[in-house]
Amino acid sequence: MPSILIIDDNASVGTALNVLFSLHDIDTLHALSPEQGLALLEQQPVDLVIQDMNFTEDTTSGEEGEALFQQIRARHPDLPVILLTAWTHLSSAVDLVKAGAADYLAKPWDDRKLLVTVNNLLELSETRRELDRRRDREQRDRSALEARYDLRGAVVADPASERVVSLACQVARSALPVLITGPNGAGKEKIAEIIQANSLVAKGPFVALNCGAIPAELIEAELFGAEAGAYTGSNKAREGKFEAADGGTLFLDEIGNLSSSGQMKLLRVLETGRFERLGSNRERQVKVRVISATNADLPAMIRDGQFREDLFYRLNTVELALPPLAERPGDILPLAERFLGSGKPLSTAAATALQRHPWPGNVRELRNVLQRAELLASGPRIEAGDLNLPRAAAPRAASPTVDPDRSRIETALAHNHGIIAQTAAELGLSRQALYRRMDRYGIPRE
Repeated sequence: MPSILIIDDNASVGTALNVLFSLHDIDTLHALSPEQGLALLEQQPVDLVIQDMNFTEDTTSGEEGEALFQQIRARHPDLPVILLTAWTHLSSAVDLVKAGAADYLAKPWDDRKLLVTVNNLLELSETRRELDRRRDREQRDRSALEARYDLRGAVVADPASERVVSLACQVARSALPVLITGPNGAGKEKIAEIIQANSLVAKGPFVALNCGAIPAELIEAELFGAEAGAYTGSNKAREGKFEAADGGTLFLDEIGNLSSSGQMKLLRVLETGRFERLGSNRERQVKVRVISATNADLPAMIRDGQFREDLFYRLNTVELALPPLAERPGDILPLAERFLGSGKPLSTAAATALQRHPWPGNVRELRNVLQRAELLASGPRIEAGDLNLPRAAAPRAASPTVDPDRSRIETALAHNHGIIAQTAAELGLSRQALYRRMDRYGIPRE
């Protein structure tokens, strides 16, 4: 049952409010003085305070009520306070509302209006408490995650990133292949490092290869090695990434860029653990945990004949979908603090600018922006102007009479690299409205 503290020197006021609230399942406490009210607040929790503005006989200035309000605000900053005054000029009460009081009512009050105000504030207080409880649970879960697993220094402050990291830790000790999906620069390699660090082969090598950074004609040699003379410029034998990762983990980034023949050989290695170097007929045996990553739409590539379906299912035993940074807003400032280290701190305006930016380049863009700002900032703090973030372009609002169809939504999603906030702005929709239309057309929420 919610509880309200009434601070008023008139006993009849306390009685009247007690009767009113008891009829609506609200408990009340009554204090006859500011001192008694403050003491009761220290003794037991209450959900709301209703206080008078004057406590001394023949006093009408409202100064006593103002002093009491300031003391309550200092000790209990989130506790809602309703002001009661019997005087027609309410300027002091209005000033206190501007300073944070929830509302003010003139005596004699309107029971219906008072009940509406009280119920709204109690509901808001319960919502805030639930948010606080959820934040506490999330913080406890994060602390437990950090205590139990090696997170390789990853910043895990947003529930969205926590879910991905938690799942990565859960699957780490299995030998199953893992596919990490997400946009460029979102931190997919960090997730792969976390899996390796908590796996049964944690002491083995961790070898990374960006399949998109190697020419197609050399990618097989990078993966499987080559004998001398196997291709132009190959003057001596060399081992590939699979041999280098034997007994450990091989991380294949941008797996969608692997050539058709490379895909076929990779599938065979995953199935048998055996492969041949380019230019050799001798089979080699390795035991490697493979983690792959991509920002590409592999199912679409399968439909277009650009990626093997059997390889996709072999790689995709467990899929970890890492959201873009714009959909992990809780990570932005903790990541910024990590990148800045003990260097110049962020001003309030700079922190606000970071949170408002859509971050199309994700974590990589955030790191580059902060490194540049720290170098160029002339003052003791990094200001918003030092970040040199582009001005947000005015959203291209959709015509209010034309609802975007499936094709337009898919085009906008592709244009904005799947970032929901930017796509919704381009289409002139709210995020929830966009989600509803995606569900209607069967467009997956990735």
